[in-house]
Amino acid sequence: MIRLFKHYVPHAVLLLGLVDAVLLMAAAELGWVIRARQIGMLVEPTVTRLPQLIAFAAALQIALVAVGAYGVASFLSLRFAAARLAVAILLGVSCLSILFFLVPPLALWRSNLAYATLIAAALLVVVRALLGRALGGDTFKRRIIVLGAGRRAARIGALASQPGANVIVAGYVAMGEPNPVVRGAVPRDAIPNLAAHVVDHNAGEVVLALEERRNALPLKDLLRVRTTGVSVSEISSFLERETGRIDLHSVNPSWLIFSDGFASGRMLSSVFKRGFDVTVSLLLLIVTLPVILVTAVAIKLESRGPAFYRQRRVGLYNQGFDIVKLRSMRQDAEVAGQAVWAERDDPRITRIGRFIRKVRIDELPQTWSVLKGEMSFVGPRPERPQFVEQLEQQLPYYAERHMVKPGITGWAQINYPYGASIEDARHKLEYDLYYAKNYSPFLDLLILLQTLRVVLFPSGAR
Repeated sequence: MIRLFKHYVPHAVLLLGLVDAVLLMAAAELGWVIRARQIGMLVEPTVTRLPQLIAFAAALQIALVAVGAYGVASFLSLRFAAARLAVAILLGVSCLSILFFLVPPLALWRSNLAYATLIAAALLVVVRALLGRALGGDTFKRRIIVLGAGRRAARIGALASQPGANVIVAGYVAMGEPNPVVRGAVPRDAIPNLAAHVVDHNAGEVVLALEERRNALPLKDLLRVRTTGVSVSEISSFLERETGRIDLHSVNPSWLIFSDGFASGRMLSSVFKRGFDVTVSLLLLIVTLPVILVTAVAIKLESRGPAFYRQRRVGLYNQGFDIVKLRSMRQDAEVAGQAVWAERDDPRITRIGRFIRKVRIDELPQTWSVLKGEMSFVGPRPERPQFVEQLEQQLPYYAERHMVKPGITGWAQINYPYGASIEDARHKLEYDLYYAKNYSPFLDLLILLQTLRVVLFPSGAR
């Protein structure tokens, strides 16, 4: 993987993105040239229409990211990839129509746009048909040697065996564990030179997965391996990179303290983030006001009670605040104000409520909290005080998620379906900690784009 703005991007995804960018520019140029020659128009140098070509390519590539066209499934299934491409092209062309209306100098003729879109669709499908399996295969996967043969080493093996994994386990080295669980691990005593063993297996990385590190770190071995040019990773860092989350089973306080991340020099990023929140929340409140009002009327017509409700949540630095949401449950959903986890097919949810939850309309009034500065568009989901008290007692590092401002959408929301248990909360916490540790405007932008995928292809909404 390569790290861009603190976020890890697989090499295969980056390569496919670059290929797509070139193809989209080429499609826009071909569409222009074909139409110009049809009407006998002189074809001027490409540089004269570069802004239009860039606008076309950028709009479609942003749409590709937004609908999840660079996800694992796109490398493994051409049918899945083609379906996402169709949605992305439709979305991209719609955005281009708005852009051309607002900024006429960037506009392509409708005939140019039609040709460019058809050519782009064909090229994108062909590239995925030709390269999809190769990009999702072993060619771009990193070969690793795992030091350890216990449960942690087995977890790495399980991760590497999943479809779309970015690594191949070239071998395991048993480090004297009393109860090894990995079969076929070579005992360290049977390897004369660990560095040579790593090189012989053509491994580019050694991952330390010891069950007990006290007085067990093979420092001389690791030093020799590192000086051969092979990288050495601790399991917590490895899992963070490969899964996009902080693994609570392997992490410890010292790793969080000394690892890269949680940077304090975020003044410019914070100013940009707040400016974005204020501007977009104002526009969104104005644009979606009719939708909110119509939904409120529908809620009132279906069930008794107010269309809006306030609920106490825990925000930045554990400070409480009230959020406003459109009511999606019966008025008597919680007896005496007792907080209750939402369940799959929860009978308390109304018919209107089920729909607005799937398309996230019930969240729209929260833009008022964003405008006031209590929330941001991107951040960990704010929880209710009753749940926070419970989760802080049962989950390590849960309080640390409150070191960043809560958000309407977030890294956990786009990567993990809605959860209603302690175990679900643990998984979402791992993604929240990753966001808090690796925050950047780039990651915020990625989350905002990917939120569209969650809205278009709902999964687990309750």
